Amino acid sequence: MNLSNLKPAEGSVKKAGKTIGRGQGSGKGGTATRGHKGAKSRSGYSKKIGFEGGQMPLQRRVPKFGFTNINRKEYTGINLDKLQELVDNGTVKDTVTLETLVENRLAGKNDLVKILGGGELKASLKISVHKFTATAKSAIEAAGGEAISL
Repeated sequence: MNLSNLKPAEGSVKKAGKTIGRGQGSGKGGTATRGHKGAKSRSGYSKKIGFEGGQMPLQRRVPKFGFTNINRKEYTGINLDKLQELVDNGTVKDTVTLETLVENRLAGKNDLVKILGGGELKASLKISVHKFTATAKSAIEAAGGEAISL
């Protein structure tokens, strides 16, 4: 072993692609594969997100109006007829909780749930979810059930 045959261990050195811009003799000198003139040929160039080659970007072409409340709470609505369906299928006996609704894929485990007054409820159910509409609450109580807000 001598200085003329020293080399790093196999696989320890990784060279990143072709070396460009190292003089004419390398075959990749001159413009260094960047072409002639224009923003892309210059150093420090970076394309903005959504840049469309000078055309007015979509983000600026689309009209903007209104207001989006960042504190808005989205509720998953479930109608009374869906709950009646669960009773008819035999999946629910007398109580409906958030876990029951998640198991039956009517809501996600992190969803806020609101019971809506659509349809008819014949069964007497003890329902505990986040919110109820006034019509839903009265329909549940009229059927002999109980509406519990979490």
